Amino acid sequence: MRAIVQDQYGQTDVLRLRPDAPTPQIGEDDVLVRVHVTGINAADWHLMTGEPYPVRLVMGLRRPRNPVLGSDFSGVVEAAGTAVTGLSVGDEVMGEVERGTLADLVAVASKHVVRKPKNLTHEQAAAIPMGALTALQAVRDTGKLQPGQSVLVNGASSGVGIYAVQIAVAMGAEVTAICSGRNADMVRSLGASSVVDYTTEDVVATSERYDLIIDIISNRSIADFRKVLTERGRYVLVGAASSGKWFGMGRQLQVVLTSPFVRQTLKPMLANRKQEDLATIVDMVEAGQVTPVIDTVYPFEQAADAIAHVQKGHARGKVVVAI
Repeated sequence: MRAIVQDQYGQTDVLRLRPDAPTPQIGEDDVLVRVHVTGINAADWHLMTGEPYPVRLVMGLRRPRNPVLGSDFSGVVEAAGTAVTGLSVGDEVMGEVERGTLADLVAVASKHVVRKPKNLTHEQAAAIPMGALTALQAVRDTGKLQPGQSVLVNGASSGVGIYAVQIAVAMGAEVTAICSGRNADMVRSLGASSVVDYTTEDVVATSERYDLIIDIISNRSIADFRKVLTERGRYVLVGAASSGKWFGMGRQLQVVLTSPFVRQTLKPMLANRKQEDLATIVDMVEAGQVTPVIDTVYPFEQAADAIAHVQKGHARGKVVVAI
């Protein structure tokens, strides 16, 4: 099968198209999926570079143990393990794995797979899993959002932000979105009641106060965000936002150390792959509450360009690769 592989850590020049990669083997609880489209996430370029270095303790010290990049996918079941129930060959499915979806075929534990909504294309479905799961868990679980509360989403046009805005609105919140002016109309179309253009406006200078802040971009200090948080508000730092080769979790550590000494609740979060949460997202999609936003669809041969696009940090919504 074809696959985009890397034999070492580095930038996009370490990626190559291998036409004869081995077909993944499945266990009794797995399905083999023929990938139609792969969604690209910030995690992909972090894993490509192997930075911060501690990720190599999990992925492989000198080179990735699994050389195939890619986590999100939408495709069709090619084969199913003997213990798999509820899924059959030919079913259209979507989901997320640790690595391996930038390929013709990927082996996936059936517990990480759901049926693709019939009202979505494969491109739209592949744009959902990691971004929407992260947003759902940030807003609902860590953020503990209640109906009628006010929410500030920093990085509202990002691959996670587009879902955070929509999920918060669906849960009955009033959402203010922080993004560049060129993305203002797009995030308003997702349900944001107001938009702060970070290139011309200072959210800290306003008199507004928010019950919940979802911080995806981390381009302002935690102290700044606390100024626009209500007295008992919650601040959620999404993902591994800090950069650095050796230690990429400095901001997360700051949140953990600060929270016990203030009345506000400050929490970092990393998403977990949960089939039931992905099923919740599918229900929201089918109900018209959540809609994927796609920046660009790249052909398989330009997968490196797709990752470079996401790495620059200016994608409007999701970038996907058509296999």
